Amino acid sequence: MQTGRHALGWTTAVLIVWLTSGAAALAEEVQHLSITQPGGMPGWPVITGIQRSNNTTKITWDGPSGYYQLYYKTNLASSTWLKLGSPNLNRTTNITSLHSNLFFRVAGPSPLYAGSKSCLECHANIHSSEVMTPHTKAFTSPAFVAAGGQTNKNCLACHTVGFGLPSGFKSASDFRSTNLLAGVQCESCHGPAGNHVANEMDLTARPRIDIASQVCGGCHSGSHNPTFEEWNSTAHAIVTEDMNLTSRINSCGRCHSGTARLAMVNGMSATTIANTLTNDANVAITCAVCHDPHSVRPWTNVLTGIVTTNQLRYPVASTNYFSLSTAATFTNRYDINICAQCHNDRGATWTSSSRPPHHSPQYNLLMGSVGINQNGANAATNATPAAHATMIHNQCVGCHMPHQAQGAGHAAMTGHSFKVETYESCLTCHPTNPEGLVNLTQNFVVKPRMQQVKAALDYWATTASPMILRTNYGALAWEYTTPGELSSGTRGPTDAQQALIPAAIKQARFNLYIVNNDGSFGVHNPLYTINLLDAAYYWAVSESFQ
Repeated sequence: MQTGRHALGWTTAVLIVWLTSGAAALAEEVQHLSITQPGGMPGWPVITGIQRSNNTTKITWDGPSGYYQLYYKTNLASSTWLKLGSPNLNRTTNITSLHSNLFFRVAGPSPLYAGSKSCLECHANIHSSEVMTPHTKAFTSPAFVAAGGQTNKNCLACHTVGFGLPSGFKSASDFRSTNLLAGVQCESCHGPAGNHVANEMDLTARPRIDIASQVCGGCHSGSHNPTFEEWNSTAHAIVTEDMNLTSRINSCGRCHSGTARLAMVNGMSATTIANTLTNDANVAITCAVCHDPHSVRPWTNVLTGIVTTNQLRYPVASTNYFSLSTAATFTNRYDINICAQCHNDRGATWTSSSRPPHHSPQYNLLMGSVGINQNGANAATNATPAAHATMIHNQCVGCHMPHQAQGAGHAAMTGHSFKVETYESCLTCHPTNPEGLVNLTQNFVVKPRMQQVKAALDYWATTASPMILRTNYGALAWEYTTPGELSSGTRGPTDAQQALIPAAIKQARFNLYIVNNDGSFGVHNPLYTINLLDAAYYWAVSESFQ
């Protein structure tokens, strides 16, 4: 190992002007990269935001690991920059009670790049797998060379390490920079490692580990490859509720927190997760949650037998039953469709009365393994897979992740909006107007049936339900204690009163909400969806006219 001390070098961030009054540092959640920078992790300080609240102004910046010093001055004519607070590792400062019209700058550690070979001694396993990924060939791939990318300054930041910075890649004619810093390497995502290599025992200089999608978005963005922009427009980029709460981090967090889910995938215990991630669980489902940045994996498609090598953590197709409730022990199943890892029914049953099933039964409905059949059998033990589950060999990906290269008159499409933005994949089986077929299924077959079921349940509630339910809840008498979105109102029958609702009504409402919360309105599994709704309607009507 190389050891020794290093002198702290400083680089300075862009000058920022803000109207503020405001000096004291406060503890807060773990700070993740919040901006995209060509090349990935910024090599020098970049001020990312100034946020004013009451009498406090929060200034944030980003850059590699190390100490930063915030400076200010009151006017541009002054030649003196004054220190604001002491050097800190937090990349954020809250200031109070200064002046208005301040100018800020940030000085931070010098971006010393060393190249991935310097990581080999301590990180041989990761290095040996990472070099097998397409990242390492980003500078030498035939397409990049043919396009003249090796000499195009607009391309080099994302195809080399540290381009444009003092110790980074310089040019294809520079022997040292070309050999050491060509391609996407460790420092592209973790930041410059020269100070760490000089003294690996200095914890403040250790390169950053950050799963924020902004790290990937620095390069996987733009008109030719809008992966980040597409992802950023989806619900995957949003944490809808506070996941730091101990009651949520190990339950809801397994699908709503990127940091919690990756910790589970990596085998971290629930106790350790609760103890170590309580200030770092509000991270969305970022790129690294689905993609392994360090290695490629071979997957055998169970429907075709074709082996595909990629950086996905799970395969794109499966036929196995899968359901994982928030209370169940986390199961890291590598034989389940990557989307199904979270888009499953979470163990929902018709006997539950507290609230409707979660908005995530897509895989189970596709496989026909959720809901109650007309004979009353639980679908989990008598599955009815859709043709879409067996004929679309990439299953969810086949429809929800269309790809399109940028061309004349149309933008590039990477599929990371997860929307069905083209119906070309449908044409093989539905050569005539597949979009019209979707419209027919949703708006003329399934939604009218849903309305009929809802009307039948309302009729039972207002005319045939036990008097205490009818009197206290009216049309909500059939609902869960916490009603779903199909009803207007905030409270249904209490836990105790739920026992007064017949099993047939509970089964009917369960089927109705499974179809509603799947969100495809029949497209995922048309015939089976109709079966569930017809059964629900029969049960609701039968109970109303006994």
